[in-house]
Amino acid sequence: MLDESLLDTPEGLAEADRRGLLRGAAEAGARVRTAARHAVEAGVGALQPDGRPRAVLIAGPGTAATHTADLLGTLAGPGSPVIRLEATGVAPAPGALRWELPGWAGSVDLLLIATPDGSEPSLGLLAEQAYRRGCSVVAVAPAGTPLAEAVAGAHGMFIPMATAPYDQGEPVAASSSGVFWALLTPLLALLDRVGLLTAGPDALEKVADRLDRVAERCGPAIATYSNAAKTLAAELADALPVVWTEGTSAGPAGRRFAAALAELAGRPALVAELPEALAAHKALLSGPLAARADPDDFFRDRVEEAPALHARVVLLRDRPLGGLTAAPAARDLALGHDTPISELEPEEGGELETLADLIAVTDFAAVYLALAAGA
Repeated sequence: MLDESLLDTPEGLAEADRRGLLRGAAEAGARVRTAARHAVEAGVGALQPDGRPRAVLIAGPGTAATHTADLLGTLAGPGSPVIRLEATGVAPAPGALRWELPGWAGSVDLLLIATPDGSEPSLGLLAEQAYRRGCSVVAVAPAGTPLAEAVAGAHGMFIPMATAPYDQGEPVAASSSGVFWALLTPLLALLDRVGLLTAGPDALEKVADRLDRVAERCGPAIATYSNAAKTLAAELADALPVVWTEGTSAGPAGRRFAAALAELAGRPALVAELPEALAAHKALLSGPLAARADPDDFFRDRVEEAPALHARVVLLRDRPLGGLTAAPAARDLALGHDTPISELEPEEGGELETLADLIAVTDFAAVYLALAAGA
């Protein structure tokens, strides 16, 4: 059960935030600035690439690497050469995970390694394998880790991760906002330099400013009635989130939100992109998870029994190009099945800014839901 009273008690939220998740979300803008500075100090701005790489391979553990690859591929556009190398192994422990380069990887490809740990032996071996194949190697990880030594031995570029004292180990910290932006920001700067996407210093500063503004309006001191993140967390208290996204930037934000709900708050969620989501989830809104299922459940004990889990649509929208939007059809489908709907739309700005806006609000919502539910 969600303790909604905790949402409007900043001191209680701070006490419950033993993993530093709320602080990570609140300080995301500062983390972007620090990470951008680390990238400059590592020499990203001085790179003189011969041309765009044929493929950008991304390796790393947990949701942070997954969402980093997802976002970079989205920003690089259709036909993106960004490919995530999936980990194998018998457990998610650093010593058990394994990564391998594809057989075709060679001198025209770029390997990016992103990890909040840096002790994974297989990532060090991957850097060595890339060096033997002629691949360029860039890694973002905490300073002083074994991976830093391995990348140096592979004549690659190592960028120290922007860390904070409250960062924790895998897998929980991988979903925190601070860790995500600390890993992503240097790679944005790098891929801007090689011409795969646009994320120069000015763009990254705008992202940091946008994250600061979201933290101001969604922070723990802001009451639920005027706080979009707390409101969304309260609305999802006893619901199955059905996340529908519209627009290029909204897709990665929706997928990250669903993963964060599972990893941080222990809540299942479904995610799909409009307009295909309307066909994919139509039957779900008509079945036993529909909000109007069993409306006359008179015999349920309102005190001892938890309320039934019903769907709630969460519509994450980027501003559509040309005015084409499936949002009206989405609202009609949800409300036609008595399913409540929550909507989030970012303030105007560039693609990277609007994406940061959606990610920041939903990150705060996932953290508030986790803290208020005692997860």
